[in-house]
Amino acid sequence: MKIHEKYLEALKTFDDYVLVSEWAEKVGVLYPDVLEKANKEAEKQKNDTTGIRELAARIGSRLSTGGFDGLVKIDDSERPRKVKYVSREELELETNKEINEDIEPLKRLDIINNAKNKMKVLELYRITEFENIQKAFKQFFGVDFEIDHAKALLNENDNGEHHPDNLQLLLKYHNTKKNKNSWNRFTYDEQVEYIKKTISLQSVVADKFEIDLDNKILESLLNRLKEVF
Repeated sequence: MKIHEKYLEALKTFDDYVLVSEWAEKVGVLYPDVLEKANKEAEKQKNDTTGIRELAARIGSRLSTGGFDGLVKIDDSERPRKVKYVSREELELETNKEINEDIEPLKRLDIINNAKNKMKVLELYRITEFENIQKAFKQFFGVDFEIDHAKALLNENDNGEHHPDNLQLLLKYHNTKKNKNSWNRFTYDEQVEYIKKTISLQSVVADKFEIDLDNKILESLLNRLKEVF
């Protein structure tokens, strides 16, 4: 068995993400001969080191150069980074998922363009006004609303339509969390409540962002929204 295969066999024994140092320690437990060799090589080093630290450094170096054929998943969200073994089957599923996620914006754009080509002028106007209102909230209130399809376009079970009757305003964070899930669309009153509570929260920090919140502008935007909602 090659050395990198022994590394992988050690990582397989963990059920969840682990530190590279923990991985190296497991290699030493499962393969004493590997640790013994690393200890001897560590003794030759000028700097103060150990066999475990040498193993951890070699594993880390191999990770950085992609030397595990994609079979090690890396979580870079924290430091020190953590790793987890993934089988070839899991790797293939993950790769296919990432490919699908990469082309989803194109799928969504195709659905939107096809829908627009069939729309009446009033429906196109309503969508354009939704877009203008969304931009106005960003410009005058510093609020990052996105235009959401309540019934998601790419929902796997029952995909929605690109139509003004399926649109609503959601904060970017909420829209990202919603993802491809479908929700019951806000009623107009629910949409207004959602917007006003968002603006109310924004008012707490408005002065720090040098934003002048104007209630007349807010009421004007809500009236415009009512006409196209």
